Amino acid sequence: MASEEQLALSGLIKSVHQQLRDSSKDASPDEIWREHLQNGDLLKRYAEAMHKLATCYWDKTMQVSCKKDNSRIEWVVKSCRDYFFRECLLNLFREKDDKVMKILNENYNYSHEPYEISRIRLLDVGSCYNPFSAFSDFDVTAIDIAPAQESVKYCDFLEVSVGQNLTQDSASLISSLPQSYFDAVVFSLLLEYMPSSHQRILCCRKAYDVLKPEGILLVITPDSRHQGANARLMKNWRFTFGLMGFTRIKIEKLEHVTCMVFRKSLFKEISERWCRIHKEDYMEPLLNIPQDFKTDPLPNDDECQSKPVERTVDALVEIKEMFGGLPFEYNEID
Repeated sequence: MASEEQLALSGLIKSVHQQLRDSSKDASPDEIWREHLQNGDLLKRYAEAMHKLATCYWDKTMQVSCKKDNSRIEWVVKSCRDYFFRECLLNLFREKDDKVMKILNENYNYSHEPYEISRIRLLDVGSCYNPFSAFSDFDVTAIDIAPAQESVKYCDFLEVSVGQNLTQDSASLISSLPQSYFDAVVFSLLLEYMPSSHQRILCCRKAYDVLKPEGILLVITPDSRHQGANARLMKNWRFTFGLMGFTRIKIEKLEHVTCMVFRKSLFKEISERWCRIHKEDYMEPLLNIPQDFKTDPLPNDDECQSKPVERTVDALVEIKEMFGGLPFEYNEID
């Protein structure tokens, strides 16, 4: 059974997310976000709560259970290794791209260069405590608006500029990220932190800019409904990502979570073609999340510091699944 501490920590996380969404209904989401960044006390407590949930409860539990190989961290690591270090897998996606391009242009002729990689350059957005630094084959840049450890640099991904180099204004602050530099970008429980669809799209476009061609964006988002309940929503995500130039290569619905991998194709025409073929009347360039349609009130900030109320159990499940079992297979090759 979950302890009162676990319930209070998870209740704080969920209340911050919903308060941002609720506030953005009556004011500019960008203004609400900027105000949020000025609330140093809340950001500190949010970071401490997430760090404690991860290291004292979920990650620690995974280390002593049969689910270790399916933890959030292990899933991301395995996904990246499978994609980049299994040469035949990356080549399969190249072959698929070539087939589509030949359909679009019968004179298409492209010579692929080897994807040279020894260590995976990974950008962990909303990293909190830099868990991927423990893996020697990863070169990690960990950023957050409320770092819980010194190895995580302060950076607002919504506002950071994209240029030629990675720029640090100080030892703890990143002001610019390099274009077409990273092999992988990780969004774990990040997009639902953003209070609006516009801001989520901006985050994904920025991920596209900093990824190398053929790099991958790994997205983990809560989804507590049964399999298929949010199918239209996730298909609209695929449509929206496609307009940006991403091709989805995997989606997996597990209990309380949906996890996806998107590939930055060499040729944007490929994802745009998918959008033209599969567009349905309801599809729009939006990134809504299931939580956007929830209206249940949450305890306010003061209540989160006192005895937790019963409904924070749902929040605990939602946060736990973020760190829970996330098996992965690349099954969208054909």
